[in-house]
Amino acid sequence: MNNTDILGTSTIVALQMCSGQNPDDNIASLKQALKTLPATRPLLVCLPEAFLVFSKSANDTLLVAKQVEQYKLQLSELCQHHNIWINAGTMPEPFNEHKYYSASHLYNNQGELVATYNKIHLFDVNVDDKTGRYRESDSTQAGNDVVVVDSPFGKIGLTVCYDLRFSGLFNELARQGAEIILVPSAFTVPTGQAHWQPLLTARAIETQCYVIAAAQYGTHENGRQTYGHSIIISPWGEQLSVLPSGVGFISGHVDLNQLNKIRRDMPVQSHQRFREHLL
Repeated sequence: MNNTDILGTSTIVALQMCSGQNPDDNIASLKQALKTLPATRPLLVCLPEAFLVFSKSANDTLLVAKQVEQYKLQLSELCQHHNIWINAGTMPEPFNEHKYYSASHLYNNQGELVATYNKIHLFDVNVDDKTGRYRESDSTQAGNDVVVVDSPFGKIGLTVCYDLRFSGLFNELARQGAEIILVPSAFTVPTGQAHWQPLLTARAIETQCYVIAAAQYGTHENGRQTYGHSIIISPWGEQLSVLPSGVGFISGHVDLNQLNKIRRDMPVQSHQRFREHLL
C-alpha cells in the first residue's frame, strides 16, 4: 500500500481502491486499509465511487441495493471504532424494483449518517475503451438535491464522478457555503487521461474550495478499467497530493485560514454576474 502524507498533519484521506463484484470482499479491503490510517483526529476518509460493489450487470447491483442496510451498519461501526468520519463514495440505494440511486453517504465519528447525496448527472456516453457504451440511466435513478453539510473539517459539498463536468453544480455548492467538495469517482482511462486533472483543478479554482477526489484504479473483475489518480487540490489549484496508480491512500490538511484569505483577496462569488439554473 502506498501512503503519501505530504503535509504532515493529515485531516482528510482519499482511499484509492480496485473494487470487485463481492461487497464483502470490498468491505474487508476497506477494513484492512483503515488499520493504516494516520493517527491525527478529526479525520475524514473518502472512498471512491462504487467502492462497495463493481458489478458485471445492473441486476447484480440491484441485488446489492436490496441488502445495502447491512453494509451501512458496518460503515457506522467502523466510524465509531476508528473515531473517523467516512464519505462512503457511492452505494446502491433502492429506488424501485428496477432502479437504484447512486448514493454518496457521509457518516460522522459517532457512526451517524449526517448526509446523503444521490448522483445527479448520469454517465450516458460512448467511450473509446473496452466497454465502449455506458448508459447509467438505464439502471440508476438521478437525484435532484444539492447537498452541503457542516463538519469539523469545514462545510462539505457532495458530488459524484460525472458531476465533475457540470460547473453549475459546483458553483451552486460554493454559493451554499461549501469549502470542501468531494468527488468520489470511477473515471474511464481515456476520459481520465484527457480530462480528469484539468476538470478537478478548474472546479477547485473557480469555487475556491478544496477538492478531494478518491478514485477507482485498475482492471476490475467485470473487465472495466479505471484511471486512478486520486488527488487533493487546494482552493488555489495546487496539487497537494496525488496517487497515480495502485491501491492505497493519500492525505492532506485543510487550512480554512488559507481558503478564507484566497476568497478575501479574490472575491469571485461576489463578482459573479451569472446565476445558472441547475435543474
